Amino acid sequence: MRGLLYTLSICAVIGLAFWAYGSSYETRTLERQVARLEREIGARHQELAMLRAEWAYLNRPDRLHELAEMNFEMLGLVPLSADHFAETDQVAYPATAGPRELGFDWAARALETEIDGVIVMNHRLEEEVREPVVPPAPARDGEQLP
Repeated sequence: MRGLLYTLSICAVIGLAFWAYGSSYETRTLERQVARLEREIGARHQELAMLRAEWAYLNRPDRLHELAEMNFEMLGLVPLSADHFAETDQVAYPATAGPRELGFDWAARALETEIDGVIVMNHRLEEEVREPVVPPAPARDGEQLP
């Protein structure tokens, strides 16, 4: 019985040694892959930094001004001045169509329901407009009443 126990123990130790040896090689392979990926990431960071520097170099205002002057006849660009800017109320925006013009009569009816100047949206598609639910008024001390 002792001999069987010793034999099984030796087999277990040899099996664990093979497992540890295999895990060691697998770990080394993964470490090499990680190092390769880190080098690749570093190279991409350097490439990105170079591209950003080149972009900044190409977008210098004096260079762009010279290009605009060289291509003035083809592009029709003019120098930027303060009178090229406008206030938002001076911009003519296109008129927007309301819900009735778009064919959404149910939305128009729902929008027409108001409570003390507040529009209440309580309409669902294919459902009749119900009376709006009035929100509870705040109590005098600022708390909400049920």
